[in-house]
Amino acid sequence: MRIVIAEDNVLLSAGLEALLTAKGFEVAEVAGDAGALTAAVDRHRPGLALVDVRLPPDFRDEGLRAAIALRERHRDLAVLVLSQYVERRYAGELLADGRGGVGYLLKDRVGRVGEFVDALHRVAGGGTVMDPEVVAQLLVRRDGDPLGSLTRREREVLALMAEGADNREIAERLVVGDNAVHKHIGNIFAKLGLAPADPGHRRVRAVLAYLDGGRR
Repeated sequence: MRIVIAEDNVLLSAGLEALLTAKGFEVAEVAGDAGALTAAVDRHRPGLALVDVRLPPDFRDEGLRAAIALRERHRDLAVLVLSQYVERRYAGELLADGRGGVGYLLKDRVGRVGEFVDALHRVAGGGTVMDPEVVAQLLVRRDGDPLGSLTRREREVLALMAEGADNREIAERLVVGDNAVHKHIGNIFAKLGLAPADPGHRRVRAVLAYLDGGRR
């Protein structure tokens, strides 16, 4: 898997490059600002970009905005945001384009190398991986929420799906059986109108609907 890293902290970027190379990724380039990120993706056409939100020159949301623009230009580009901050406005825009292959993790909450590498693979494979804190900040609900028909348990299952958990992990964390998780997910799909004949990945589309509900 070819990857481009966008991180201005020299020590962190060097550590990420060494780690990912050791884990079998091909690090095509390490970019220190949004302009360099754009040029690197255009030049190398990676399958995945690992992007910090705040990059030079202004350290606001340059990295995230560049990632959104690159996803429009390179439709097969997966993006995992790794940042200290939750930028709600552009995070919602990145996550709600309906294609999957996106993730948002907080640097201070990544505790295990294996879980981080697994998140990269999930995102590269078209999945969605979210830090629970990011999910919490994006989910500011309104009256008339289209997800209002979901039960409390179904919302818990969907929140774990948003974090990237598979059925087995959901069952373990909620202390329920696999059949119960399967039933809850089936109910979620039905209530969101995600019929089996619908195009696209229903699991990803359900997660994006969930996140988009907090964006508006």
